[in-house]
Amino acid sequence: MVVLVLLVAAAAATALVFRCYHAEITAARAAASSGGRVVQTAAGPIEYAEKGAGIPLLSIHGAGGGYAQGLSNVGDLVGDGFRIIAPSRFGYLGTPIPSDASPAAQADAHGALLRALKVDRAIVIGFSAGTRSALELALRHPDQVAALILLVPATYSPNDPVSVEASRGSKLVFRLVNTGADFIWWAAEKIAPSLLIHFIGVRPELVAASPRAEQDRVRAIVRSVEPLSLRFAGIHIDSVPALSPLPLEKITAPTLVISARDDLFNTLPAAEHAARGIPGAKLIVYETGGHLLVGRQQEVRDAVRAFLAAAGLAVPAHAKQSTF
Repeated sequence: MVVLVLLVAAAAATALVFRCYHAEITAARAAASSGGRVVQTAAGPIEYAEKGAGIPLLSIHGAGGGYAQGLSNVGDLVGDGFRIIAPSRFGYLGTPIPSDASPAAQADAHGALLRALKVDRAIVIGFSAGTRSALELALRHPDQVAALILLVPATYSPNDPVSVEASRGSKLVFRLVNTGADFIWWAAEKIAPSLLIHFIGVRPELVAASPRAEQDRVRAIVRSVEPLSLRFAGIHIDSVPALSPLPLEKITAPTLVISARDDLFNTLPAAEHAARGIPGAKLIVYETGGHLLVGRQQEVRDAVRAFLAAAGLAVPAHAKQSTF
C-alpha cells in the first residue's frame, strides 16, 4: 500500500512538472514567434525587430540569442536617442540558414537588411559570437558602418583562442545544448541555475554577490535561451566556427572593444588582438564581470556613450530623428 501511495505521488509530481514545463515553453515559443518580423532582402529573408528612435544602431546578438537578445543587451547600454535594429542571425528563430552561413555571408545579410530598411549608415554593436559578422561588415561594407563596438568578442586570437570553459559541468551543458534539449535546459534553470550561469561565461559567485537587479538580468538572459530548439541551428553554426585572421588594419570605422579578465569564454586575448589590429581602436578591460559584464552595466553604458560622443555620434536622449 505504501509503495502504491509513493507511486501515485511520484506520478502526480511528474505530471505537475510537465504541465508547468509545457505552459512555460509554450509561452516562450509564442513570444519568440511574435516579437519579430521577417523582411525580404537581397540576401534572403531576415527576421528582425527594432525599438527607439534616433541614430540607427545595428545590434548583433551572440550565441543562443535572437532579435530579443539584440534589443535588450544594447538598449540597457546606450540608452535613448537610437533606433536599435536587431536581426536574428542565421539559424536563429525566424532567419533561415543559407548555403553559405559564414560570418562574411552574415555580414552581407546585415548590410542587405539595412538597405531594405533604407538605412544608409548605422552604429554597429556586436556581442560575443555576433562580433564575427560585425567585423566582416566593417570590412566588406565600410560605408554602412558609422562606428563599431565589439563587446566580449568571440573572434580570432592567434595564440589563445576563445572557447567554452572546460569544466565538467560546462562540458555536460554543452552536450545538452547540442542535442537541442528544451526540457533539460528548462529543468536546469529551475534546479541548478548556477550551472547554466557558469556555462554562459560568468562565475556564479559573482552573480550571487551582485545587486538583485543584476541577478535578475542574468537570470533573464538564461531564460531567454528558451526554447533552445528554436536556436539550435544557429548555436551549431556558432559552436563550430572556422576563425581565421582578418585584415583588421583595413577597418576605418571608429572602434571600441570591451572585455573582462574573468570572462570564462576567454575573450580577452581576442579583444586585445582586435584592438591592436584596428587603427585607432580603444580597448577597455574590466577585472571582473565575466562574459555578461556583470556589475559593469553603468560603466559600459558611460564608456559607450563617451566613445560615440567622441566619434561625433552622440544625440540628446529626446532625439527622435536620425542625423544621417
